[in-house]
Amino acid sequence: MTKALIVYGTRYGATEMTATEIADVFQKEGLDVNVVNLKNGKVKDISDYDLVVVGSGIKIKKWTKEPEKFLSKFQKELQNKKTALFICCGANYPLDEKADVETEIEYARTNHLEAKAAKYNLTPISYGLFGGVYNFNRMGWFFKKTLSAIKPQLEEAGVPQPEPGLYDTRDINKIRDWATELAQKANA
Repeated sequence: MTKALIVYGTRYGATEMTATEIADVFQKEGLDVNVVNLKNGKVKDISDYDLVVVGSGIKIKKWTKEPEKFLSKFQKELQNKKTALFICCGANYPLDEKADVETEIEYARTNHLEAKAAKYNLTPISYGLFGGVYNFNRMGWFFKKTLSAIKPQLEEAGVPQPEPGLYDTRDINKIRDWATELAQKANA
């Protein structure tokens, strides 16, 4: 049985929810999966895993620090494993109304996925780029003020609000499709 490890860092919960969804798909596809929130849990060894998936939320154009540390710590071992990287970010809803969404998505792919893989000399079998969560209930004053301009855009686009003040821009079917394809590659 293929063993998979999913590790992640999250700020507002999008990456955690995404990692959980990926794990659910992996289990349905017959993988033995372990999920670790690197803020609360530690990984001491990755030698038993056939596939390692590393995910992060993006804030101020940066990964969360925990998955970054994980990539650094296990850089050599990851070079000999099937790996995948994913991020949750707001590229589909850029703050600048004049910004082109396709340009923002390409920027995120190039700078937050491909550049991260290159930094650690990794050759991932897949990259996942998913929407994020704008949780105005958990943001500090500065981010709430900065991101307030995007609220009307999110509401106009009909972005789901699982609760007041929380906008979830992720496409759950896109996540499931990516995870299914990734599980099939891992089993190959």
